Amino acid sequence: MAEIKEKKKEKEPLRPVIAVGDGAAIPSKEDAGLFTAWRVSFVGAIAIVAYLTISSPDPYWEILKFLPDGILVTFQVTVAAIILALIIGLFTGLGRVSKNRIINGIASLYVEIIRGIPLLVQLFYIYFALGRIVNVPAMASAIIAMAVCYGAYMGEIFRAGIEAVDSGQMEAARSLGMTSSQAMRHVILPQAFKTILPPIGNEFVALLKDSSLVSILAVSDLLRRGREFAAESFNYFETYTMVALVYLIITLLLSKLISIMEDRVGVDK
Repeated sequence: MAEIKEKKKEKEPLRPVIAVGDGAAIPSKEDAGLFTAWRVSFVGAIAIVAYLTISSPDPYWEILKFLPDGILVTFQVTVAAIILALIIGLFTGLGRVSKNRIINGIASLYVEIIRGIPLLVQLFYIYFALGRIVNVPAMASAIIAMAVCYGAYMGEIFRAGIEAVDSGQMEAARSLGMTSSQAMRHVILPQAFKTILPPIGNEFVALLKDSSLVSILAVSDLLRRGREFAAESFNYFETYTMVALVYLIITLLLSKLISIMEDRVGVDK
């Protein structure tokens, strides 16, 4: 009976994995429709911005000149948060695959709690609630909140990437005299990197878009600068149109850079 069950188990087809993120889709030449859509969207967005600023410099050109400071702050928050989130995610992922029940339990608890609380609530909690105990600057609060939030998602990405590596790789490394930590650092993680790069890139783009939430903490990001201009000029339609187009161009550009990076490291698609 055991042999029959084993044979049936071997014949069972693998369930398809559906990976959908909330970031921009990563363009690939293998997906002609998506690649064409990316080119049309990117070129179209730039063309619309150029047309608006040339045909109606007041207010569109004035808006565009007002936004660069906010774009810089948006990138500062995004890059700092993603670096910190990667560090948190790496340790969380290692904790999730750890055989130590305490470490595994702590990592799993962190993932479940953080993923169950909206990012906006976490921003409010760190800046306003914890702010009554420890005075944390708005910029630092935004980076910490986003890093903690996305660190939970990164942890699951690292866990999935590590588990995707064949278990024989660890056994082979141990047979060569490596410790578990050495095998993880020199053998497992480098192989897992190719698997986790696409979802990490997707999370990076998603984090960039979610960085617009930090404007509620008076952080002068792209959206905050747009709100300031709109409040002064009352050109709400024109301002938010330009802000949306700038966000679209940035996210499409980043998604293309991530696609190029995937091709460079040989990610299987």
